[in-house]
Formats: sequence, structure tokens, C-alpha cells
Amino acid sequence: MTRHKTLLDGLLLACALALLLGSPTPAAPLTLHHIHGLSYSPDGTRLLIPMHHGLAIYSGSQWSKAPGPEHDYMGFAVTREFFYSSGHPAPGAPLKNPFGLIKSKDQGQTWESLGLAGEADFHLLATSYHTNTVYVFNPSPNSRLPQPGLYYTTDDGKHWRAVKQAGSVGSPASLAVHPTQDKVVALGTRSGVYLSQDYGAHFQRLADVPQVLAVCFALDGQHLWFSSFAGKPSLTRMQWQTGQAEAVELPSMDQDTVMYMAQNPVNMQEWAIATYKRDVYVSTDHGQTWKQVAKQGETL
Repeated sequence: MTRHKTLLDGLLLACALALLLGSPTPAAPLTLHHIHGLSYSPDGTRLLIPMHHGLAIYSGSQWSKAPGPEHDYMGFAVTREFFYSSGHPAPGAPLKNPFGLIKSKDQGQTWESLGLAGEADFHLLATSYHTNTVYVFNPSPNSRLPQPGLYYTTDDGKHWRAVKQAGSVGSPASLAVHPTQDKVVALGTRSGVYLSQDYGAHFQRLADVPQVLAVCFALDGQHLWFSSFAGKPSLTRMQWQTGQAEAVELPSMDQDTVMYMAQNPVNMQEWAIATYKRDVYVSTDHGQTWKQVAKQGETL
């Protein structure tokens, strides 16, 4: 009896100390209900996933929510200096709905409006990593962008220029801008991959593949990665100036396909992909092997 009483007293004391000092509790599981993009932070330490309710972060094999407002980030892109986005504000946030174009100088903790607040919601938004030029697909006319279609700004929305888009076929499903040459832009459509070297005035078809869903310039400036789906998913790495292409091996996917891609700006061997079914994978060997870190939106 004495021994049992001693053990019980010890357990009660341990519980009391835990309540007093505050024992660590495991973080609540994070679910990726929607995935609206994929980017790495400029320091390469965090993989960022914009969602309906803020940014999800994958860092050091752990998942968390980013500090800052839980905005609905519909369009999202990261440059060496800033975050850019479009979408809808979190409840109570002092921003008009929809955003138009917004910019963060502190990695998403606070945001400033760059115009078109209350008028535009850009689901397709891409940036040039080193120049901060922003391209958007405008879905409907507004006070600054009189027609639907592609536009770009080199001065944070002070001036917008329409993209003629001659030579491309089909509505853009994806958009990418060269990291240093902001006049070089790529589109993915149902008809293939298209590339322009004159700010989108003229496009030429780089690859005649159906249903191109994601395009992404590698930060070396030499390669364009793109995903497509024709009964099964594929991922291709192409030297856009020569047209030389090679397949990137994908993990097994059951009627799924790559929707977003991102490259780590510090460790350029590291890539991440996110799929239609909300699976997320990370490769540290330039796409030779992949580690799954989320399955159907459930983080692992």
C-alpha cells in the first residue's frame, strides 16, 4: 500500500507541475483544404503554400501556419525581396475585397495595396524573381485594365501594359516569368507550352503537348519545367533556348497531375511539386527522387 501511495503521489505531483509550468502539446494537424500556389521563402528555409485561410509552411520536416493575417491568397508569387498576391482579405482585415494587387515587404506579416482594390482578383499571377516584374491574367474589365487578358507591370502597379499574346492558342492555365529577363514569359494552355521574348507581344510554341497545367522557370534562367496530363501525368525539363527536353520522373500518381512547382533559391537541387489532389512532394536531388509530405491535403 505504501509503495502504491508513493507512486500515486509522484504522478499527482508530476501532473501538478505540468499544469503549473505548462507542458508542451503537439501541434494540431494542418490540413491543406486548397492549394493556390507553391513558393520557397527567399532564404530557402520554408516551403510556402497559399490557401483560403493563410499560408501553410513546411520547414525542417514540420508543418505550421505562417504568422500574419489568414487571407484568401488566390494568386501568389515570391521574389528575392517581396511577396505578391491577389485574392480576398481575412475577416476584419483593413483591405478591400478583392485585393487587386498587394505586396508584402515582411514575408506576409503585413500587406500594402498596389491598386485595383475592390476591382480585380488575379488567380493567375507570376513574377520575375530578380526584377519584381509582375504578370497577371485579368479575367474581366476594370478601371485600369480595360479588357480581359494578360498584363504586366514593372513598377508595382503604377503603370500596366497589355500583352498582345499573338501566336498563343487557348486560355492560359499557367504562367511563368524568367527570373532575370522579365521580357521572357511562358504560358501553359490546353494546346501546349508557349514562350515570348518580347513581353508577350508574340508567342511561339515550345512543345506541342496537350493540357499543360504548370510552367516554372528554373532560377538558372536556362530551363523551363512544365507539367501536362494526357491520360497520365508528365513532368518535363527543357532548355528553352535550344528546345532540348528530358522527362523528370514523377512519383506514382493515381489519376493525378502536377499543378504547381517551385525551386529552392538557396539549394537549387531542391524542388517541390503540388498536385491536383493536394499531394505535396519535395525532392533534394533535382527531381530524381521525391519525398511525400502531404497526401490529399493531410500533412505528413
